[in-house]
Amino acid sequence: QVQLVESGGGLVQTGGSLRLSCAASGRTLSMKSMGWFRQAPGKEREFVAAINWSNGVTAYDDSVKDRFTMSRDMMKRTLDLQMDGLKPDDTAVYYCALGTTPRPLTPSRQQARYDYWGQGTQVTVSS
Repeated sequence: QVQLVESGGGLVQTGGSLRLSCAASGRTLSMKSMGWFRQAPGKEREFVAAINWSNGVTAYDDSVKDRFTMSRDMMKRTLDLQMDGLKPDDTAVYYCALGTTPRPLTPSRQQARYDYWGQGTQVTVSS
């Protein structure tokens, strides 16, 4: 089993920044990918960004590509998401996810490819 704990959410004004962090514990030797997804009120959960834990290759949704940046600490088993230039459309609950299926190059953008999920952290961007 793997446990994921997110932190760092909060309330920020348009144009502001937040940094989310996800800490993995338990059987982390099985981790192959980690990612961030989000779910806005009344909408389905969607892909934000992910990283292939083995080779460091990243993938970002086009809506966040030039504003959000991931960074990982392989020793601590943590994945951070630096969010700059936040917009009201970024308001959502952000979930950290971990996948155990090996990926040849790029991390998956599909939720079904992720085996473990955190409980989520709220990000609210006011206009």
